[in-house]
Amino acid sequence: MDGVVGGVLDVAAGLPAWLVLTLVFLLPALEASTFVGVVVPGEIGVLVGGVAAHGGDLPLWPVILVAVAGAVAGDQVGYLLGRRLGPRLLERLPARLSRTGGLDRARDLLRRRGAPAVAIGRWVALLRAIVPGLAGVSGMSRARFTLANVVGGALWATTMAVLGYAAGASYRVLERRLGLGSEVLLGVLVALGVVLWWRARHRRDPDSRPT
Repeated sequence: MDGVVGGVLDVAAGLPAWLVLTLVFLLPALEASTFVGVVVPGEIGVLVGGVAAHGGDLPLWPVILVAVAGAVAGDQVGYLLGRRLGPRLLERLPARLSRTGGLDRARDLLRRRGAPAVAIGRWVALLRAIVPGLAGVSGMSRARFTLANVVGGALWATTMAVLGYAAGASYRVLERRLGLGSEVLLGVLVALGVVLWWRARHRRDPDSRPT
């Protein structure tokens, strides 16, 4: 398949299964345990795993299982860090979380929802990275946290893997049936992403707007 997007899909499909599964596990696992998710969302790895499952020899079910394991394990580590460090954990969070209000949103979600906030927060990259640690700081019981973590992690990981699988299938169908050039489609998606990012950035930080 010619084109940039087709090339990306082909590269993902051609990755060794062990490398794909390593990425699928590590990126979600590192989100809350090391706060990598503040910068690199874990769904990237899971989506790549889904795409690889569509185009390669790797079945979808191990991608889902490994993604669930990574998501649950990473959040457990984040929770235990919060329990052990207490309020000192907040000193390790990036300063921009306070400036942009991300820390306040996470605290508010936990205060209003309790344990279900762990499952709800999983669907927002920023909250997914810090809610487990804050849950530990708040004194939430490990049993309640673990239940919400397993349920939320399983639903999130399955959804992301299936979306990646469907994305690979849908793009190939669209290009074959509608004759959409991959460069045009990629350009539209990139342009849309840049616009959305610019608007979100300036909404969060009004002082960054030009005067």
